[in-house]
Amino acid sequence: MRLRCAVLDDFQGVATGSADWSVLEEEVEIVALREHIADEDGLAVALADFDIVVTLRERVPFPGSLIARLPRLRLLVASGMRNSVIDYAAAEAHGVTVCGTTSSATPPVELTWALLLGLARGIVEESNSLRSGGPWQSTVGADLHGRRLGLLGLGKIGSKVAQIGLAFGMQVSAWSRNLTKERADEVGVDLAPSLDDLLATSDFVSVHLALGDRTRGLLGPAELALLKPTAYLVNTSRAAIVDQDALLAVLHGGRIAGAAVDVFDIEPLPADHPMRTAPRLLATPHLGYVSRDNYAAYYGQAIENIRAYLAGSPVRRLP
Repeated sequence: MRLRCAVLDDFQGVATGSADWSVLEEEVEIVALREHIADEDGLAVALADFDIVVTLRERVPFPGSLIARLPRLRLLVASGMRNSVIDYAAAEAHGVTVCGTTSSATPPVELTWALLLGLARGIVEESNSLRSGGPWQSTVGADLHGRRLGLLGLGKIGSKVAQIGLAFGMQVSAWSRNLTKERADEVGVDLAPSLDDLLATSDFVSVHLALGDRTRGLLGPAELALLKPTAYLVNTSRAAIVDQDALLAVLHGGRIAGAAVDVFDIEPLPADHPMRTAPRLLATPHLGYVSRDNYAAYYGQAIENIRAYLAGSPVRRLP
């Protein structure tokens, strides 16, 4: 009798076509679930008959209470090598192996710049106006050359964003609690003396920090108040790093020029969520990791993880 594997949140219907799942067909039945299941009771029912679950990002929490309700579950494969919504201790206690996959920094870097450029040049507004027969040229673009790009985080994603900023002729500075001058020099950017200084002096601020106790709510009302009225904020990292209510307040108050976000406190966003209608906001549905190459890597490595587990030698185990 074959094991059953559920692939969660296959919104575009591409999971089974992004990699060669046929290598598992003799041992595993693959079922891709296209609709998001938001509540624990629904997940417990939907996943009750599955031995393996492949989950994307941190959209679906696997707390101990859910894991305890899935007695058949033996392998949980998560995209990425860090996941804050899986209870690893509970998984171990219930005999569930948790594995991850590696990912490329390139897709989120590219989306960051798509959003930043879209903000700076009013791309969406101008395109919509052109297509609807509206005014010809209704915005004046913000320049990048010579302006300051402030990066929160200078890891594998932040450093690549920095390189592109430098190529645009921008002045690039960075800050994080553990960032050293040596690391900043290595990337070729300035080390901001403080978070407050970076926020107050930057024309564009982009968030590239991991979510943790020290970064949750890092940009609250007081921090967002430091931004210039002409500044733009981009967040393609984690929603909880930026206080969502505070961000909505500065957007509605016109206290910054605009923001672009790819991550939200609830995903998918409810139809009536205020982020859907906020002014001065360019928003995308968590597309940072969504690219053909990244999906091929995610699902290809998920298949490798499943095969290795079946062979008795799990790889890329988490945490």
